[in-house]
Amino acid sequence: MAAQYVIVGTTAKGIAASVEQGVTEGGLAPGDALPPVRRLADALGVSPGTVATAYKELRQRGLIVTRGRGGTVVAEVPSVASRRPPRVPEGLVDLAGGHPDPAFLPVLRPPSAVTPVYGSHRAAPRLAALEEVTRTWFERDGVPARHVTFAHGALDCIARLLSTELRPGDAVAVEDPGFHHLLDLVPALGLRLVPVAVDGEGLGPESLRTALRGGVRAVVCSPRGQCPTGAFFTRSRRDELVAVLREFPEVLVIEDDHNAEIGGAAAHTLAAAGLDRWAQVRTVSKHLGIDLRWAGVACDAVTLARHDGRMLMTSGWVSHVLQETVAGLLGDPAVRARVAAGEAAYGERRAALIGALGTYGIRAVGASGLNVWVPVRDESAVVNGLRTQGWWVAAGARFRIGAPPAVRITTATLAPDDATRLAADFAEVLGDAQATYGG
Repeated sequence: MAAQYVIVGTTAKGIAASVEQGVTEGGLAPGDALPPVRRLADALGVSPGTVATAYKELRQRGLIVTRGRGGTVVAEVPSVASRRPPRVPEGLVDLAGGHPDPAFLPVLRPPSAVTPVYGSHRAAPRLAALEEVTRTWFERDGVPARHVTFAHGALDCIARLLSTELRPGDAVAVEDPGFHHLLDLVPALGLRLVPVAVDGEGLGPESLRTALRGGVRAVVCSPRGQCPTGAFFTRSRRDELVAVLREFPEVLVIEDDHNAEIGGAAAHTLAAAGLDRWAQVRTVSKHLGIDLRWAGVACDAVTLARHDGRMLMTSGWVSHVLQETVAGLLGDPAVRARVAAGEAAYGERRAALIGALGTYGIRAVGASGLNVWVPVRDESAVVNGLRTQGWWVAAGARFRIGAPPAVRITTATLAPDDATRLAADFAEVLGDAQATYGG
């Protein structure tokens, strides 16, 4: 425990709040050890059971973890804060954000007139026109669309699905490496992360089987455009994963297909496989714009009822103004053409950087999506080295649980000529790092 921070409190809630305050304000840093239960109880003049209850609450909320003989420590990514990327230094080329190229995004055109509504939309939360377009969107890729609904984005939907399905302390299988916001969200809900190894075809079947046998209650994954590696399910890999999942029919499988329109890969989805409990989430922020906080969801009947029941008790519905805007864009042929041009360009740009790095013997992956994942020995050395060359890339640490180190490079705006220059700078940085750190 950090010497300058003293935990206080006479009740379990008070002790837990004191620890949370220490984490929030920086008095307790990730990895700092907390006192053993009996020692803290003696110091505070309370029973060991009171401290144990406080620690249990903190563990369920993802603020602390217990490491057996290693004791209880502050979580590496406590759920009171998110892994926000550092601000891009002025003058650097930003290749760290994971954002699409604005050149391939349409101009947003909300409806020009909105008729006043008496009451609320709770009785009819979804516009019929957008619901029809959404069903067609899913059915195009073989995803059953009898039951569809809407949410305020992928993470909003996933949070609602997990919170209605699971209880604090339950385990969720996630990709490793995986989407950093999801890696923050799961512990923030009081759930446990169980990493599943990812290769070029997505989730590893044996790693998934191990996680399921360990008692996970839900699986969250991406069928294509996986962040950060760009992996996508092949047909054979999808079938292998389905065979594993059929052994655990009670587990909820959530697919985040956020790159459905610009991933550059075919759809071989788990959602099309006839699982008992499933949901697929698709968003439009990557191909239509970040201001459109809307997601379409296809799922089984039970999942639909639980999702919509919880939503009716909270936000109620997605803005109908937003729904009309999305419906208009999804049905516009000119917008579809612009999105298709973006998908082609993203594929060329990924391939250009992977090929350019390959000429220097640097292995990189990125078969779909907006990013390229480059394994390295020392993330900090590479990030800082490229910074001196004018590039800003993302260290892989915030995407990883137990996966090896790497850096993520967003190629969405990286022209092929610039990819050649970046690859040369990357090779130079690796050479410098080997000389400094002994290879």
